[in-house]
Amino acid sequence: MRILFLGDVVGNSGCSKIMNNLLDQIKLKNINFVIINGENADKTGVGLTKEICHDFFKCGVNVITTGNHVWDQKEIMSFIDKDNRLLRPKNLFEPAPGKGFEIYHTENDIKIGVLNLMGNIFMKKCEDVFEVSKKFINDYKLKKDYDFLVVDFHGELTSEKNAIGHYFDGKATLVIGTHTHVPTNDARILKNGTAYQTDAGMCGDYDSVIGMNKDNSLNRFMKKDSIKHFPAKGEATLSGVIVDCNIETGLANKIESYIFGGWKNTN
Repeated sequence: MRILFLGDVVGNSGCSKIMNNLLDQIKLKNINFVIINGENADKTGVGLTKEICHDFFKCGVNVITTGNHVWDQKEIMSFIDKDNRLLRPKNLFEPAPGKGFEIYHTENDIKIGVLNLMGNIFMKKCEDVFEVSKKFINDYKLKKDYDFLVVDFHGELTSEKNAIGHYFDGKATLVIGTHTHVPTNDARILKNGTAYQTDAGMCGDYDSVIGMNKDNSLNRFMKKDSIKHFPAKGEATLSGVIVDCNIETGLANKIESYIFGGWKNTN
């Protein structure tokens, strides 16, 4: 079983790269299941729409996770209850539309759990992520309730991501960080068998400031004339991880960083 997880999709550039390349990459890399974080996929760089979700599903995406920008395009609040392939962070304050966890069945009747969490530090206020994780681990068990479990931890702080990785070690197949848009060079299998990377990076134009137009971003930092952030429009790079999963244990045999197109082609 090979799972591809792709980091935050940013703007039209990221969406186009996925829609034009993902199906071919799935075949080339022998991928069985695809998860992406879509919370920045709208043309504005924040939120996502029903149309974007349908476009992703058509090109091979199985599940879309999100984060702090999940509600920025208001139409998604009514759509998320209608399609369980779109998740929002489980530790949002209730009541909130949608779900933060779901179990999906593959064609071979393999059960894959996907859990969407959001950090507490330097993020929008939400429930204590460790308390929510503790309750989840008490309620659900690897190889009992699902064959594999992927945890998308959407957070700002490296230490918080490290900690949640160790907390789920041996209880999840993959813990992958999202939100900071820069892929980290620390893909590894933790002591008890869980694959981990601090941040998956983004699917967007890397000739930018974390996906946003670099000139406008520099002007904002330098307090010069600027406007609201907007996505860079150059060729996107797809960034994430591929995990080879062990059907017997539910844990990871191998994790590798995945980078396709864009800046990689200039190296």
